[in-house]
Amino acid sequence: MEIILHAHHADVPANLQRDAVEAVKTIAARLQRVVDAIVRFESDGPERRVEIVLRAPRRREVIAHGYDRQFEPALALALTRLQTQVARVRRTKRAANRGIG
Repeated sequence: MEIILHAHHADVPANLQRDAVEAVKTIAARLQRVVDAIVRFESDGPERRVEIVLRAPRRREVIAHGYDRQFEPALALALTRLQTQVARVRRTKRAANRGIG
């Protein structure tokens, strides 16, 4: 799996980048066959935004956003939302395989 880090008008510390990569790897491991992930850090005035996109073949992209005044809480919010979406995708797929719903 390839992880692309993109900073737009933002200076992102190396330790935050490392934390983002490790967290995305952990969450992506729960989905099957994730091809790549894109983590975008954007800064616009006082607002900081983190967007995480997971892509897998024959599956919709899983996209999560987090907004805050600093990158750390924005990343935490985006990771929480991503984890929730991945759990929902797994639950839905498992139910479809069992013929439920």
